[in-house]
Amino acid sequence: MTRPDPRPARWRQPSVLPGFGLSFGFALAWLTLIVLIPLATIFLRAAGLGWHEFLAVGFSPRAMAAYRLSFGTAAMAGLVNAVFGLLVAWVLVRYTFPGKQVVSALVDLPFALPTAVAGIALTALYAPEGWIGQYLEPLGIKVAFTSIGITIALVFIGLPFVVRSVEPVLADLGREVEEAAATLGATRWQTFTRVIFPAIGPALLTGFALAFARGVGEYGSVIFISGNMPGRTEIAPLLIVTQLEQYAYAGATAIATVMMLASFAVLLLINTVQAMSRRRMGA
Repeated sequence: MTRPDPRPARWRQPSVLPGFGLSFGFALAWLTLIVLIPLATIFLRAAGLGWHEFLAVGFSPRAMAAYRLSFGTAAMAGLVNAVFGLLVAWVLVRYTFPGKQVVSALVDLPFALPTAVAGIALTALYAPEGWIGQYLEPLGIKVAFTSIGITIALVFIGLPFVVRSVEPVLADLGREVEEAAATLGATRWQTFTRVIFPAIGPALLTGFALAFARGVGEYGSVIFISGNMPGRTEIAPLLIVTQLEQYAYAGATAIATVMMLASFAVLLLINTVQAMSRRRMGA
């Protein structure tokens, strides 16, 4: 008689705490209730359109322009936040200076500030008659009511995701790693590119993914500074709201379905790259 293998399955890691089945069941039930059922409702509502009507609404020229604007500005804002968010996290971790706690609290301000308030404030700053826009207008630089203004708004709301993702990894890394690299003859650039960056890369990619995901679905801080011109500065979330205001619920769900599938594909790609990077670092 063959004895069962006492070793746990590869997908089920050993734990000192019992109750895997119960906790996994509760987690799966909660995920189904909060995430899967609402998403399934969107798919079912969009399926009522029929394939040809779904393509006509979900991939119309107006919708395609909105997708390009939403995903393009979210990606650009994520890249900007990846650079400057890393810089802010580095300063908060590596240096001590007066007002450090105030700066750290300001990083989290976009989390607590209503997004509509942020949109109004940014519009007041960058409008042609605004505090900053009035100096940019004579130079031929228009920020408000353009894709540049949308990107700035997404940078504002996405910065905390990168800073808070990278900050704990930098804190755990410590100065000893940099000092060891220096004693071995590495320059500062070599220390950063070959020692520090590979260690914080997965966390930085996580921050970028979070900032990108937040930017794709952002609404409140963008509608004021974008100008909402169809085909030019109309974001996809606003197009969904417009469809709902016209009682075109099936059309709204069609656009939401396209956005959801595209966002899932991008995030899946980012998570795959992140997992590969972690495995390579582990190896």
